Amino acid sequence: MADRWRERVRTLTGEVSRTHEECGRNKVCREKSAEAILVKTSCENRKERRAEQHYRYENLDWEKATDYWLNSEKVDTISTRKKGVTSMYKRTILDRILDPENMNRAYEHVKRKGGSSGVDGMEVTELFGYLSKNNAEIIKQIRNRSYKPKPVLRVEIEKENGGVRLLGIPTVIDRVIQQAINQILMPLFDRQFSEYSYGFRPRRSAHMAITKALEYLNAGYAWIVDIDLERFFDTVHHDRLMNIIARTVDDGDVISLIRKYLVSGVMVEGEYESTTLGTPQGGNLSPLLSNIMLNELDKELEARGLRFVRYADDCIIMVKSEMSARRVMRTITNFIETKLGLVVNATKSQIATPWSLKFLGFGFYYSKHDNRYRARPHETSIAKLKRKLHELSKRNWGVSFEYRIERINEVVRGWVNYFKIGSMKGHLKRISEHLRFRLRMCIWKQWKRGKTRVTALRKLGMTPWQAKRNGHSSKGYARIALSWVMTTTVTNARLKQKGLVSPLDYYLENICLV
Repeated sequence: MADRWRERVRTLTGEVSRTHEECGRNKVCREKSAEAILVKTSCENRKERRAEQHYRYENLDWEKATDYWLNSEKVDTISTRKKGVTSMYKRTILDRILDPENMNRAYEHVKRKGGSSGVDGMEVTELFGYLSKNNAEIIKQIRNRSYKPKPVLRVEIEKENGGVRLLGIPTVIDRVIQQAINQILMPLFDRQFSEYSYGFRPRRSAHMAITKALEYLNAGYAWIVDIDLERFFDTVHHDRLMNIIARTVDDGDVISLIRKYLVSGVMVEGEYESTTLGTPQGGNLSPLLSNIMLNELDKELEARGLRFVRYADDCIIMVKSEMSARRVMRTITNFIETKLGLVVNATKSQIATPWSLKFLGFGFYYSKHDNRYRARPHETSIAKLKRKLHELSKRNWGVSFEYRIERINEVVRGWVNYFKIGSMKGHLKRISEHLRFRLRMCIWKQWKRGKTRVTALRKLGMTPWQAKRNGHSSKGYARIALSWVMTTTVTNARLKQKGLVSPLDYYLENICLV
């Protein structure tokens, strides 16, 4: 290193000597000038690298990022002059977390996401007024380590398989602070995460995880080790997690604040319960903490040269033979339970083939058309969509037809946008036809009386004699909705004019097969 530095100094010495000859400066002076040029250039390069990192992790445009880093020395140091003495104060991670710009971005994020209130009952709409009065006091408490997060509110959500998922809802104040921590720590840890980890990371998605899994399947890695972590968010060991965080975060104040959130406890039906294990699922900080913990698993899998895809706590490892799959299942389960202190669900973990695998709601099949594996929505995901549309198209739901259509469209757009990389044209064709059939039953019931039905049928183009005959029909809702009486009057085009988004049409417009 020293030799390379002296070589660069000698090279630059020749360049500056011509300028200094006119001033009569000696050789020592020229070498010092060359060193000054090198130091300045090195500093500028470091600033440019920081600007590039800022662009990468904060998602700003290049000009704004460069401007921010090159013209703002306050990011790293603050120069203070007192009684003629100049000292440099290095900004800590906590300073960056409590920076007004960062806190404002955190507040905007929480406000945009909305959500329910925590144990204190404060709504998001009340947040601005409270922070305007108490912001300085909250920051002061955080700096002197006297801030105490409130317990999270326990909420239970039923799973499809009959189990219960435990969620914790923090107060809106704690959500802002957690989001501010997340915005600063995410860039620090994201560069350490594996490229095969796709959950809760900037510019990564479930679609990328499915695409990588298909890449492995089509490369011949068709035996899959599907590892299921039992109640992952409730079993994370605090000391192990904080030890991993401390390797990167060298700020004791931040470490202390994160631990306070881990042990803040939960309120269950008005009773306080302590939390000695786990990270509350539902907080702004939980996704980052889960990735930090499971990054140790990613490192182990990479060190062994295994092909894997992980999205949060859903992880699949892909090998070429059943024997290899059994060996990997045994050794990786042992690593997870002994080194990470987590629990592997033995009943749900399995060695699967592409046809039996469900990953992130997708299933897989072998296409004979192009001789490769492709993705499609798993049958359980399709069944879930059907149940949701069935609930929204019940005849006894007393809402306006416009509101019913609005709710249906929200479900259709969200579901299709998530599964659009899969093949599902046949399924969506049948779902679209059945949805229109149920909506026609809803319309027939809303008309109620025979006189109203006759008037409506005549407005839709039916002759007076046919309208009178069919409007007073005693046939059931389903039979009428399937007959020509409704299919020729309440046509597909008229439903579309009312605003209905057909699942099949929306899929064909946004299809993105991989």
